[in-house]
Amino acid sequence: MRVIIEDSPAAACVKAACIIGEQLQRKPASVLGLATGGSPVGVYDELTRLHNCGELDFSKVITFNLDEYVGLGPDHSQSYRFFMRTHLFDHVNLPQGSTHVPDGRSLDFDSYCESYESKIREHGGIDLQLLGIGTDGHIAFNEPGSSLGSRTRLKTLTSETIRDNARFFGSEDAVPRLAVTMGVGTILESRCCLLIAYGEHKASAIAKAVEGPVTAQVTASALQLHRDVIVVLDQAAATQLNRQAYYREVEDAQSLLESGQLGKLGIGDE
Repeated sequence: MRVIIEDSPAAACVKAACIIGEQLQRKPASVLGLATGGSPVGVYDELTRLHNCGELDFSKVITFNLDEYVGLGPDHSQSYRFFMRTHLFDHVNLPQGSTHVPDGRSLDFDSYCESYESKIREHGGIDLQLLGIGTDGHIAFNEPGSSLGSRTRLKTLTSETIRDNARFFGSEDAVPRLAVTMGVGTILESRCCLLIAYGEHKASAIAKAVEGPVTAQVTASALQLHRDVIVVLDQAAATQLNRQAYYREVEDAQSLLESGQLGKLGIGDE
């Protein structure tokens, strides 16, 4: 894992957006996996700004969202389709037909989830998957105990997730109990995963995901098995990491490498 620690949530959002922007510049027809919740909002704001400045073009991009609440229609104020329209889709030149958000109103969830997986494969797989992390270490709605090989499916939410999301609904009673979610196995097939987290309340989950054992009780820890993962944090979310100094050294070396200052890395003619 490449762990990037920024000074503030705002700086972390800019860094994450820059990484996504670099992906689009390399491959304008990228397939992006997108996330919802509090953490990605600043990233989407920065992507919108870059688009409005003429630096990013979304016209060829395909998107797949991680999850959706069961029972909420696309116009419900707390549906993830509505969230994506509010924070990104309506602000960039991304064709509506190129966006995919799970349908929480399907009458046959097994068949629907298989079709969602098929659509991802039909588009060549996900190039870059944006991820947040729950306070219990889950990614998407893959709650503790989820199979690390799981696919898109129906999932029952834990009481902790319901409490965490109650702030969006006004009360715990209003939070749906079920969701459609990409599985951990689906996420791990993405070519690159970009995990973002801000705030001290995420510090324990980040430490377990990045430095703890790989376990189904912390589904984000499965990212340790992935070949290309970038973790972007603010200072507060990094407080429980034991190897902070090394992560910073790696980023310093990366900066010197990118700027061509090879002598400072001990590289050069003798």
